Amino acid sequence: MSNPIFEDILSDIQRFSANAKDLPALQQFCVGQIADRLPSYNWTGFYMLDPGDESFLVLGPFRGAPTEHVRIPVTEGICGAAVAQGETVIVADVSADPRYLSCSIETKSEIVAPIRAAGKIVGEIDIDSHSINAFGPEDRRFLEQCAQVVGEFIAEGGHAR
Repeated sequence: MSNPIFEDILSDIQRFSANAKDLPALQQFCVGQIADRLPSYNWTGFYMLDPGDESFLVLGPFRGAPTEHVRIPVTEGICGAAVAQGETVIVADVSADPRYLSCSIETKSEIVAPIRAAGKIVGEIDIDSHSINAFGPEDRRFLEQCAQVVGEFIAEGGHAR
């Protein structure tokens, strides 16, 4: 990664994860670091698979405007597409993508990176921007590495090590 801000945020998330008391604390820290330090990331949040019904994603900690999408079927939206495809999805212009579930008229682009624990998708990090084509390869790598830290935390029991 060549973006020093991404490197600093990732390093801080890795350090925090080593002593996080639980998953919500780690998620809150992640969204705070990302939202506070990356102003072009206008909405930052987690959606996790519902352990009682893995056909739905459930909104977790987030920063940004409130959303009505607190439960998303994995068959819908960009968030659902990331689960279905098992890989990061970048949408340069949400108005041109019929899968997009409108949360805010200000959102112009979105990136969703799946979180894996023990090889299985358990959730995702979702970022919206008010700019078209806001996300590129560096953003993808950064968010995939953040997702990896969270996934490893979950795989190791979701508590401080």
